[in-house]
Amino acid sequence: MAAESFKSRTVVEPLANLDLSSHSLSSQITAVSLSSFNSQTLIYIGTQSGSLILLSLNAGDDVDVSISFLRSVSIAEFAVDSIIAVEDIGKVLVLSHGVLYFVDSVLSHPVKRIASFKGVTLFTKRIRRSDLSNSTDLVVGVGLDHSNQVGNSDYSSTSQRLLQKFGSGIIRANGVKNTKQVNEPKHDRNNEFAVIIGKRLLLVELVLGNKVNKSDRDIENWCFVNLKEIQCIDGVETMVWIDDSIFVGTANGYSLFSCVTGRSGVIFSLPDVSSPPLLKLLRKEWKVMLRVDNVGVVVDVHGQPVGGSLVFRRSPDSVGELSSYLAVVKDGKMDLYHKKSGNCIQTVTFGADRCVAADEQSGKGKLVVVTTSTKFLCYRKVPSEEQIKDLLRKKNFKEAISLVDELECDGELSKEMLSFVHAQVGFLLLFDLHFEEAVNHFLQSETMQPSEVFPFIMRDPNRWSLLVPRNRYWGLHPPPAPLEDVVDEGLVAIQRAIFLRKAGVETSVDDNFLQNPPNRADLLESAIKNIIRYLEVSRVKELTFHVKEGVDTLLMYLYRALNHVDEMEKLASSENCCIVEELETLLDDSGHLRTLAFLYASKGMNSKALAIWRILARNYSSGLWKDPLVENDLDDGNSNVISSRQVAATEAAKILEESSDQDLVLEHLRWIADTSPVLAIEVLTSEKRENQLSPDEVISAIDSKKVEILQRYLQWLIEDQDSVDTQFHTLYALSLAKTSFETFEAKCTSENRCSENVEGTQPNDLGSSSIFESHVRERLQIFLQSSDLYDPEDVLDLIEGSDLWLEKAILYRKLGQETLVLQILALKLEDCEAAEQYCAEIGRPDAYMQLLDMYLDPQDGKEPMFKAAVRLLHNHGESLDPLQVLERLSPDMPLQLASDTILRMFRARLHHHRQGQIVHSLSRAVDIDARLAILEERSRHVQINDESLCDSCHARLGTKLFAMYPDDTVVCYKCFRRQGESTSVTGRDFKEDVLIKPGWLVTR
Repeated sequence: MAAESFKSRTVVEPLANLDLSSHSLSSQITAVSLSSFNSQTLIYIGTQSGSLILLSLNAGDDVDVSISFLRSVSIAEFAVDSIIAVEDIGKVLVLSHGVLYFVDSVLSHPVKRIASFKGVTLFTKRIRRSDLSNSTDLVVGVGLDHSNQVGNSDYSSTSQRLLQKFGSGIIRANGVKNTKQVNEPKHDRNNEFAVIIGKRLLLVELVLGNKVNKSDRDIENWCFVNLKEIQCIDGVETMVWIDDSIFVGTANGYSLFSCVTGRSGVIFSLPDVSSPPLLKLLRKEWKVMLRVDNVGVVVDVHGQPVGGSLVFRRSPDSVGELSSYLAVVKDGKMDLYHKKSGNCIQTVTFGADRCVAADEQSGKGKLVVVTTSTKFLCYRKVPSEEQIKDLLRKKNFKEAISLVDELECDGELSKEMLSFVHAQVGFLLLFDLHFEEAVNHFLQSETMQPSEVFPFIMRDPNRWSLLVPRNRYWGLHPPPAPLEDVVDEGLVAIQRAIFLRKAGVETSVDDNFLQNPPNRADLLESAIKNIIRYLEVSRVKELTFHVKEGVDTLLMYLYRALNHVDEMEKLASSENCCIVEELETLLDDSGHLRTLAFLYASKGMNSKALAIWRILARNYSSGLWKDPLVENDLDDGNSNVISSRQVAATEAAKILEESSDQDLVLEHLRWIADTSPVLAIEVLTSEKRENQLSPDEVISAIDSKKVEILQRYLQWLIEDQDSVDTQFHTLYALSLAKTSFETFEAKCTSENRCSENVEGTQPNDLGSSSIFESHVRERLQIFLQSSDLYDPEDVLDLIEGSDLWLEKAILYRKLGQETLVLQILALKLEDCEAAEQYCAEIGRPDAYMQLLDMYLDPQDGKEPMFKAAVRLLHNHGESLDPLQVLERLSPDMPLQLASDTILRMFRARLHHHRQGQIVHSLSRAVDIDARLAILEERSRHVQINDESLCDSCHARLGTKLFAMYPDDTVVCYKCFRRQGESTSVTGRDFKEDVLIKPGWLVTR
């Protein structure tokens, strides 16, 4: 077995070898070819003595691999130059000393010499793509030689080509049509060859006869058809025919021929001193590599360079293709280069001077054969999975991922396998204590399930044990265990490695850990943080319900382990799949009551959640949570407690706002109201619940001391819910009236006290509340005016003995007691404007007279209000009877005020009288002017003679009937009927545009 040395990773491994030096017919190996016939791998070896040796290789998936010698035949007396196996028909073409030989695939029949090919220096087979879309058929009419001779160019006449094109039979060597279809040859577009003879490039096709009742190996009726002859160049040493392009290489450079047009072109020239030319077809990429010393230039089928060049260590003697790699053979060594990256991945040493490499013609890329002078060596590509496993065992994680990416780009690895490898690498890194990198690989795996990390968080057995996949990986890592055990075992391994390192033994433990041993607490914290990161990403994926339960519940476990209170509360308060039974004891024991309350609320367990908020509101100073708004307020010790209680009441209110459970809402209403009346109102007036609470039950449950809450709730019922229940309206009015009365009394008392105190002291603003934006009296007055559904008498009974005069005026107005209303407005409030406005609402003149009487005779010992009386006479004196006014004027009224008022009244009376006379006279004048206009129109005449024409149709009127419009236009009767009475010839409509002629009233 040959010695092997590996550079980075193992790409190929020895499969079989055979020493041919002991064989009687063997000599130095000169050519080798690898082929597959009927699922059997056959190796053809040509020797210096002209022998062709056939070996059989059994290279299945089993461990046992065998290579056997089948037989050998003598081709010629000279060395075998090249071998091509035609797999489609089971034949082998051999070139030896300028002559082509034909033999069957198992060497069971005599060797046949193709006599017409003489002086052949090189030949190759045309390689076409499977879809045949990029290659041209060259068979359009050719001569055939059934005596195993190539048809001469004389047979390729125009008529023969046309007959061949239209399928008119087979052309013999003499050009006579053969009408016997049983001997019609079978054209196979995959059996076309290029043959170099001197400076001639012959393109021929191997054509077989009828295959009926014959196996491929028994076919003897064959011939070569000359397709085209192209003038070539001298000294061709290597050649490749792919689709319509023929690449040839000489000592001077590389050229490209077109098999369709025959034209050629130089790709590039070689230096004067360089290695012999070498062409290698890259079947996988469908490109051609051209060797220039130790550089491989890759070109496409058109000869254009593509991608980067491959730089080899040595100028290769032979090149084989192995999937995504090139096997470069030189000086007894084989280097494996990656085609895309150009990196040398592996080196195998044979210890021989001259080596020849061959690969599979089928392009499978699994086997490569290397021969020395007397030895045959076969190598098999290591399966991709085995390469990855080998790198992972060596903990070369980066190289393993690089290999996986390469395989995925080359199409040799599926996305599922890529995800599988990422997960496997992640588990290995996890047990190596590289938690961040491990989770990064977990996140890159699309097939890894979140349930696979559950055993690292909670010990088995647990609720999710059956969800964890078993035996899904290559067994390169230990079974899953809790993170604490993983960290402990990893620390033990680090300590063991440190000891071994001191003893001079190398280990696979990370050098960073050996130089700086990590702390257990830091490792455990890093592990939990990164597992949290993975679970947080997994939450947004499409998971089964049970897996979602596990992800959210275990995520809460990890948050609690790190005491991440904010994250815990965020998870618990959002939509989640946490299992309460698994968490309530844990959270309760650890004191995370807020999180537990949020969790209860998210699961609809409102009663338990509210019970916790109630406890926290009563004694929040012992809780774990602190309000960030008052964290810096260290002077006032009660600030944090007050704010925290407010937070607890706020969270409880959020639950109750959506709850339709009336008993539950009323149960917790009292303590929420004690904490914040505003929150209590939001709970009672919430529109979020499906079924509203019973107003009667709510009103009964509200504490009698919480008057503002009751008032705000009644206001919401009346204004927002449009309640028409007189009971609620009356209750609201009575509540407002009582509060206003108490506030007014308190204000008066406060003002009296302030007057006795030091000057400058201001009374407190009573009657306002944080719930309402307006003063209670203002709300009372607005409601009393706007609502008609309350009982005014009940409200009057309540405020009868108070000084709420405006409210009384509103109530008396509701009861229709006009006199009392005027007395309050004019005498109690002394609001002249309001009193006059109320008189205007009454709409009777006697109302103003009644108001004047009140001003002049206030009674109860009050002085007459002369200024108010003068104001009333000034504004509304024209509507009062002057005699009645004079009768009611008091003798005590100052003469100046009385004279001015009476004079103004008289002037107004005289002005109205004279104004009426003027209007009467003007109306009479207009009437007279209208009468005169009618008279003038009726007495107007028009004279018609023989020359008069109709203004519309311009016909002579003569004795015809005619009509005249107000604008003096004259038309015949026919046109008048057509025009109508109101529209003249000019288009003027006298109904809309009335014609007014100046009269005596206007012109005078």
